Amino acid sequence: MSQRRPSTSSFLIEIMKKRVVITGMGTVNAVGNNMEVFWKNLQAGVSGTDRVKSFDPSNLSSQVAAELKDFDPTQYIEKKEARRMDPFVQYAIAAADMAMNDSRIDLNAVDKTRFGTAIGSGMGGLHTLEDQHQTLMEKGAGRVSPFFIPMEIINMAAGHVSIRYSLQGANFALATACASGAHAVGESFRWIQRGEMDMMLAGGAEATITELAMAGFANMKALSTRNDDPTRASRPFDKDRDGFVIGEGSGILILEELEHALKRGANIYAELVGYSTTGDGYHITSPDPEAKGVARCMKNAVADAGLAPEEINYINAHGTSTPFNDKFETLAIKQVFGEHASKLAISSTKSMIGHCLGAAGAIELIATALSVKNDIVHPTINYTTPDPECELDYVPNKARNMTVNAAMSNSFGFGGTNASVVLKKYVG
Repeated sequence: MSQRRPSTSSFLIEIMKKRVVITGMGTVNAVGNNMEVFWKNLQAGVSGTDRVKSFDPSNLSSQVAAELKDFDPTQYIEKKEARRMDPFVQYAIAAADMAMNDSRIDLNAVDKTRFGTAIGSGMGGLHTLEDQHQTLMEKGAGRVSPFFIPMEIINMAAGHVSIRYSLQGANFALATACASGAHAVGESFRWIQRGEMDMMLAGGAEATITELAMAGFANMKALSTRNDDPTRASRPFDKDRDGFVIGEGSGILILEELEHALKRGANIYAELVGYSTTGDGYHITSPDPEAKGVARCMKNAVADAGLAPEEINYINAHGTSTPFNDKFETLAIKQVFGEHASKLAISSTKSMIGHCLGAAGAIELIATALSVKNDIVHPTINYTTPDPECELDYVPNKARNMTVNAAMSNSFGFGGTNASVVLKKYVG
């Protein structure tokens, strides 16, 4: 049977793909409100989880979370404006400011119609929704804020950020649960690859540490109930893991077409070379026990990068600390990488920052880019008891100095949605 040859048009599209690099990053999360502190604490294995402090969690089965510490939105936004923004938007603006400053971009020297924004979120303005619903019930419809809708809807993180910098390129938001941030980065990568944008400000933002959200996750038995030992509650791949710890924050990356970046002398963290998204087609919350969709996603991302599986050195795992996810992600890694799976360094950022839902993929991709840039892999903390069904190298408890030429970051979400992004060292 003859092999099908690619069409002339698909061949031309392939050779005309633009190269895409990361030239700026910013994040706020439970272990750091800036990049320097975040990276330092990741290497040190600092836990950001604790008993919930923003409300009394006593009536919940799970009472631990990875909340931001000492975050002051007025460092970035005027007080009056901040009051008209849900926390998830505030987090996005803070991370975007950091990324823009880090990129050293001169906005007067770029074509803003070719500079876009894509910021995903799993749940959007949940704080605002809960607050305004209480107002409706207690005080009536006339007291609901006129700012309720623009505070609550998911695309307002991207909207506010694009307005802040007068960016007039692509402006969109993705809501694909825990893969939202990764999908935002991946789809932005495609915009630049196709030559439709020069730059994209991409990532995710989430602020869902509320009583309603935690009650919902807790009642579906998704959250850890290790309430007496909160800093050790998130323990991905450990045999005694009992659920994830909910986190919050934002991660924003500046993606840029390579020649555009070189022309302005930008600092390059890593090159984004591969991306894939697949669906499990299996269950609304449970991963496929055969891990077919996840394995296909990783396999396709490696192929899209033009790499052999053996060239991947490190995987920043989805690694949620739930019994099923960690087991089936491990299975998928073994399916894709074969014998090389045992040689991979694998770690979970969620062991320290919790599960930041729609922001997770973007924050974890920042950690991955720092590993590629610095040849350091952060640990999976709280790993004490090996699980015979999770028998790979999860970089337990201590950071590792190692060469990271190519790395993958995984993100999977409810509804069976998957994303894998591949980075490699930039070589001119």
